[in-house]
Amino acid sequence: MDRTGASNEASRRPSAAALVVNTRSRTGERDFRTARQLLLDRGLPLTSTFGIDDPARIPEVVQELVRSGTDLVVLGGGDGTISAVVDHLADQLPVLGILPLGTANDFARTLGIPTTVAAACEVIAQHHVVDVDLGVMGTNYFANVASVGLSVTTTEVLTDRLKRRAGRLAYPIAVLGAVRRQRPFSAMFTFPDGSRDPIELDQLVQIAVGNGRHYGGGNVVAPDAGLDDHALDVYAIRAERRRDLTAVLRSFRSGAFVHRDNVTHLVTRSVTVTTEPPLPVNVDGELVARTPQEFHVARNALRVLVPVDSTAARLDAGQDPPMPRIR
Repeated sequence: MDRTGASNEASRRPSAAALVVNTRSRTGERDFRTARQLLLDRGLPLTSTFGIDDPARIPEVVQELVRSGTDLVVLGGGDGTISAVVDHLADQLPVLGILPLGTANDFARTLGIPTTVAAACEVIAQHHVVDVDLGVMGTNYFANVASVGLSVTTTEVLTDRLKRRAGRLAYPIAVLGAVRRQRPFSAMFTFPDGSRDPIELDQLVQIAVGNGRHYGGGNVVAPDAGLDDHALDVYAIRAERRRDLTAVLRSFRSGAFVHRDNVTHLVTRSVTVTTEPPLPVNVDGELVARTPQEFHVARNALRVLVPVDSTAARLDAGQDPPMPRIR
């Protein structure tokens, strides 16, 4: 069922809700049981619950829930779990409720969703709906960011063992390891909508095409990036010397690095990225394709529950959108 007229229904309480939790983590099974009881206690009409220890099965479960008419899917997991299911939720009826149970939880962080199970369940019970943009690479939707270069190398270093042993410190540790391994590459940026001339850059170590604000465990794509601005933030980092990259890494948390001389930053609705040599693309933590790839923004593609006081997004499907920050 598509979302025609769905914005008028968004504030209504769900009639059929499902809980889907990735239980593969150390506390996953316990979090699943806790969330199920908390949501039932708050009157959520849970018609089905799934504790799934094989993350590869989660997309097919969500796809079946969409087909069956479930109007709220509560998903427990990290950014990879969310990214795996947004293809099935984009422009569809169900609202997404999030239990941030991953290592980074960048999508939840952008939306202001608390990380404890109890507080996240309270957000879901309040049922405050907004709609947010998604990025699209080819036919693949993504929530946070698609990237090439350093982030891919970081993913290779960021093993499950490192995540278990280092917890939230796993990302910065992996980045430091990736810096030593990363080799420079060149890239061409072209713009399918003809909004600007092509851009060619060399000596690059990282390209990112961001939909949301946060990625990589709290790093900021750009100071003004958001999930509701109807645009993609693109940056490319040149690092001819090691100290150039070190200076950039120090400002990853704030996003201020995009103002440095060795960083190219632009905001656009669509871009095609071609690299030499062709390189793997990391989409929300998973390697799913290789360059060249075309990216564009899907406006208001996903409805999600957020805290009542969240300012990250609004419900504006079918209304005049705010002017995007295209430059």
